[in-house]
Amino acid sequence: MGSVLLAPDKFKGTLSGAEVAASLAEGIRSRRPETEVITLPVADGGDGSLAAFEAAGFERVTVVARDANGRTAPTWYARRDATAVVELAQVAGLAGLGGALAPLSASSRGLGELIAHALDGGCTRIVVAIGGSASTDGGAGLLQALGARVRDASGAEVGPGGAGVATVASLDLTALHPGLATAQIEIACDVDNPLTGAHGAAAVYGPQKGADPAQVTQLDAALGHWADVVAATTGHDHRDLPGAGAAGGVGFGAVAVLGARLRPGAALILEQLGFAEALTRADLLVTGEGSLDRQTLRGKAPAAVAAAGRAAGVPVIAVAGRCLLTSRQLRAAGFERVYTLLDEAATRQEAFGNGAALLERIGARLGERLRDG
Repeated sequence: MGSVLLAPDKFKGTLSGAEVAASLAEGIRSRRPETEVITLPVADGGDGSLAAFEAAGFERVTVVARDANGRTAPTWYARRDATAVVELAQVAGLAGLGGALAPLSASSRGLGELIAHALDGGCTRIVVAIGGSASTDGGAGLLQALGARVRDASGAEVGPGGAGVATVASLDLTALHPGLATAQIEIACDVDNPLTGAHGAAAVYGPQKGADPAQVTQLDAALGHWADVVAATTGHDHRDLPGAGAAGGVGFGAVAVLGARLRPGAALILEQLGFAEALTRADLLVTGEGSLDRQTLRGKAPAAVAAAGRAAGVPVIAVAGRCLLTSRQLRAAGFERVYTLLDEAATRQEAFGNGAALLERIGARLGERLRDG
């Protein structure tokens, strides 16, 4: 075997996908310096998506935008040519709130500010990673940042979040950003929740964002009211669309008003990263993430990578911090073998505190495999 493609996702909380790939590459080259090592960190639409694009050569564009609680701060998105990649978690996600959850007032406005900046810069294709949302506003904040006038009965702009959405009386789309008329917006979305109801954005994801049972009921009613207003304005009702409830209803707002397309996150991002072309050059494919478990099999990046490798006839190896899948599950998903930090380390503490060095050792084992193969 003469070429290996390293396509790991992040090891959440410890190493980025690029760091995982770099450590594995160092180990492989220590045993097989002549081997072509292609590094292409991957993602599936959650936090860490931007890092994967930056590692693939996209330019970092720094901008000031609002977080979910309305505070302005420096953030960034990725761009190459006329394509921009924006990440909700980066600008207005749960992680950025530092525990200061605001289930009724958190807003998606910062995401719209990033999209507006990209449109102002001439981007005509916007890829939106929407994992990690902190808000349940049906995408109203997103639309306000893009020029929509969302008013209450007095004619004033509604306040932020689901609480503001509950007071909406009218929606005026005449001042939407002109770049939206020709832009293609694609949303990386791996959930099929509708906007409202027992399986909707508020009921399923509201508690994760700090909503108590009474607030969940309040938010669900607000989203239903918002959907009524949007349908009356656009002539189409998208509240029951699978994925409308993604990111607190950002999926709904993006589809219903912006004409966005919802796509499986891993597939969309692998396409944008040029994964298929890189795979044609590989004799061995290595992917993985911090924990290989049942969630991995539900559309996450390593599973998508493994499926592509199997379809192409390329052997697939997994690396992970830990693996909770059975041998049968691994084989069914397309993984030939898995290496874990827990198996490599002498102690659990070493596994989670010395990941880069352990991955380099695993890389050396892969180098031996390449030499023997």
